[in-house]
Amino acid sequence: MTKASDLPEWKDMPPIEGMPHGTAWGLFDKDGIRDEVGTLNLLTPSVVVAAGKEIQTGKSVVLNWGLEHVAEPGFGRIRLEHKIIDWRKIQDYYSYDDEIKLNPQAGSQWDGLRHFGHTETGLYYNNIHHDDLLQTDRIGIDHWSKRGGIVGRGVLLDYCSWAERHGIEYNAMSRHCITVKDLEAVAKEQGVTFMPGDLLIVRSGWIKWYNEHGQEDRIKYITNGKEYVGVEGSEETVEWLWNHHFSAIAGDAIGFEAWPPKLPRRIHDNISLWGMPIGELWDLEALSGECEAQKRWSFFFTSAPLNLKGGVSSTPNALAVF
Repeated sequence: MTKASDLPEWKDMPPIEGMPHGTAWGLFDKDGIRDEVGTLNLLTPSVVVAAGKEIQTGKSVVLNWGLEHVAEPGFGRIRLEHKIIDWRKIQDYYSYDDEIKLNPQAGSQWDGLRHFGHTETGLYYNNIHHDDLLQTDRIGIDHWSKRGGIVGRGVLLDYCSWAERHGIEYNAMSRHCITVKDLEAVAKEQGVTFMPGDLLIVRSGWIKWYNEHGQEDRIKYITNGKEYVGVEGSEETVEWLWNHHFSAIAGDAIGFEAWPPKLPRRIHDNISLWGMPIGELWDLEALSGECEAQKRWSFFFTSAPLNLKGGVSSTPNALAVF
């Protein structure tokens, strides 16, 4: 497995013809076999063992947002359909089943490596074109299960709480950008030291806004909305993310990056350039409270994505354990 120490710094990344600087294709390949899981390779056994030391109190927090909240999905995605089957009415025995129709990306989600191709070329992680992708079983979400899921050290940067303490006012339903300078200031105030392979989680306050508003506002600003808070998509941001060698990034906003994104540096392009999973719409409210109560913002993290062959995305099924 590839260790963070095996990777070049941003400025030294080898060029890939026809692709922008910072493309990581080939860096995680091994023995002539093309890699399928990108930056998750940084979750080596030693990284996981070290992450286990974060478990000190046994308290666990669920990071999946309740599926019932996916009632006003954005970007034209379908609403959750949940039907309960009463088998007593069908077979005359006491039993119920669920039937669920769901677009995982309408709620708490992992954007898998099949979700987003490079904006200018249509190429997905490790050089496969959009038109060819579904003719193969490459880079499906099932490869994350084959490697043992996602297990490591999670770090929360609670921008929402930090901004409130410092009198920074903003609307989560606007294109408010969280900059690298902001992230570093939050980390410093929280006493966080990053480690290679960390899963970076950023609380923007998007879910907090949702909880504080009614259906009319939710439809206006989510279903029909066009701007959202998020991490700034910029050359500085992607360089910072790469040089810290995070294994994945996630947040509570509808898109990890401030929406709408702006070229030339979309953070989502790094799904295709690095093979980096991006989590969105995670419920970080209870996590924020627990971090504040324990005065530490790092924890043991687990996620068991759907074992779905060729899948594009997944519910995260994520836990933080303190």
